Amino acid sequence: MSVLEDKKKRGIVFNIQKYSVHDGPGIRTIVFLKGCPLACRWCSNPESQQREPELAYHTGRCLTFAKCTRCLQACLRGAIIREPDDTLRIDRALCEGCPKHCAEACPAQGLIVYGQERTVDDVLKVVEQDAAFYTRSSGGLTLSGGEPLMQAEYVLALLREARRRRIKTAVETCGMVPWKTMEAAAPYLNYILYDIKHMDSAMHEEHTGCPNALILDNFRKLMELVPDTPVLARTPIIPGFNDTEEAVAAIAEFLRPYPAVRYEMLPYHRLGTQKYVFLDRTPPMADVTLGKDVMPRLVAVARGILGDRVEAAHA
Repeated sequence: MSVLEDKKKRGIVFNIQKYSVHDGPGIRTIVFLKGCPLACRWCSNPESQQREPELAYHTGRCLTFAKCTRCLQACLRGAIIREPDDTLRIDRALCEGCPKHCAEACPAQGLIVYGQERTVDDVLKVVEQDAAFYTRSSGGLTLSGGEPLMQAEYVLALLREARRRRIKTAVETCGMVPWKTMEAAAPYLNYILYDIKHMDSAMHEEHTGCPNALILDNFRKLMELVPDTPVLARTPIIPGFNDTEEAVAAIAEFLRPYPAVRYEMLPYHRLGTQKYVFLDRTPPMADVTLGKDVMPRLVAVARGILGDRVEAAHA
């Protein structure tokens, strides 16, 4: 692939977040890509799951049709429905292919589009704005999602061009991608964050929609392919799924043969709940919370197996 072709490659990005310090070394800019093969019940980025842009409705910002009808006039498909009380409803069966028109017409940002087609060059120009911070902190670019490696051609172009611009790169991956994609991306990565959610495949499938065989196999192959690349294995601790000593011990035992791999457990949170409502979906986890005593207990279990390779959990 030529430099020019890489720069022009287009993908669907739904957010670019600056000044992150939890998703790789140093200060980082995270580029969030649309699409994910999993459907984790606890997902805090539900807007990342589908590949295409999606229209979201923020009811708290909407002026209602009593004061504004711009979105109604802008919608090309008749998907914006005016209810008798002047509130708005989106007909999701009709809303596809052109969500930006009504969102651009909304003066209050009550309608939001999750996902925008952007070129590699466009994204990296945003990333490069904070190059001075990366140099001082050994930071750089982190690709996240969803599952960024689902947009394989776009991600590979991003990684190649970032390497040309001397930007250090990291990826957050669930590992549920074809091995050839991961194999192609790995040489361009300076850091890898790899989710391992559960060792029991049936339990994994019940709560994420997919078994874990490919995820674990890709991890083993990755350790052989790039043994010198720093890897942080991550487990989100979810009530009723893997918040037990047995579940964490099984993951830690799986990681034990890889002394260069560090391990981090992330406590479940409900920060993405409102976004489900914006997308007319019911939050799958409802009002479930994680007990305060769970994380210290599970960290102790992991450290009993992996020692100081276990990172301190952050909320």
